[in-house]
Amino acid sequence: MAKVLMKGNEAIGAAAIEAGCKYFFGYPITPQSELPEYMARELPKIGGVFLQAESEIAAINMVYGAAGAGARVMTSSSSPGISLKQEGITYIAGAELPCVIVNIMRGGPGLGSIQPSQTDYFQATRGGGNGDYRVVVLAPANVQELVDLIIEGFDIADQYRNPVMILGDGMIGQMMEPVEFKKPKSRDLPEKDWATVGTGGKRKPNIINSLYLAAEELEQHNIKLQEKYKTIRENEVKVESYNIEDADVVIAAYGTTSRIARTAISQLEKEGYKVGLIRPITLWPYPYDEFKKINDKCKGILTVEMNTGQMIDDVKIAVKGKYPVHFYGRTGGMVPTPGEIIKKVKEIYGGEL
Repeated sequence: MAKVLMKGNEAIGAAAIEAGCKYFFGYPITPQSELPEYMARELPKIGGVFLQAESEIAAINMVYGAAGAGARVMTSSSSPGISLKQEGITYIAGAELPCVIVNIMRGGPGLGSIQPSQTDYFQATRGGGNGDYRVVVLAPANVQELVDLIIEGFDIADQYRNPVMILGDGMIGQMMEPVEFKKPKSRDLPEKDWATVGTGGKRKPNIINSLYLAAEELEQHNIKLQEKYKTIRENEVKVESYNIEDADVVIAAYGTTSRIARTAISQLEKEGYKVGLIRPITLWPYPYDEFKKINDKCKGILTVEMNTGQMIDDVKIAVKGKYPVHFYGRTGGMVPTPGEIIKKVKEIYGGEL
């Protein structure tokens, strides 16, 4: 299939439809509004349903209903809108329903700005709602990967009966890049025999629920969820690394920030510095084991983010005190530059070579 030049937000919609999504419930918010616009235009063409809900809270509960009926369904928003969806997301996780949730992040806290940011890392990876639940979190670094992860994300959601979140930022939502639509790796997906599609008088009704009034029942449900999350951690970690076995400094960065880090690394290598990169693609489950491949003589890890320091906690967990962990970030919608990253790496080195 030939490549097509597409804006990130519109590529998300095209990829979702390619993956078999026929239902979208959402509410407009910058910088992801092109996505619901795309779905409003394209879903009716394939017999699907687009509905602009009266609020983000209504939208996520509509997702709950469609997912409970076994449909492939998606919603999208940006940071404060995702905050409003958190109660519904924990319901969906508790009821073990598959869906895809897209967050094209903007600056925060509160209403913040409409500029790109990575301010929702904590919210996505720690769970912004109540309870001991997890959401699979995928962090694309370019529009092609955005397309690939959307398509695979629907399969991951169906395989584990679990919400999947695509965590991008305003930059990746707005940029235009060439993409092609490829089939994901084949998965043996289970039948949706739990879905509420009517009984035909042949079986007892299925019940979709996250409420367990008996403490013993809720504990068993939570134990079952934790076993599922363990399986996800064992099978779904995605990471890209570069030159970490020989690096004096390793940068940890994800999403579009990792692309800026790549540019910085290229310049540093020309000057004789040995710098590697670990780019988590799954933010949960986090690729802790990748950090074990860093050489023993590494001077330190530099975490680079568009926030005040959120992934740094996972990096510290990964290295277990073996290396110093440093941080460089811009926030409020400001974007780190290659020059700023280069300066910080040289500081870790102890100055110029």
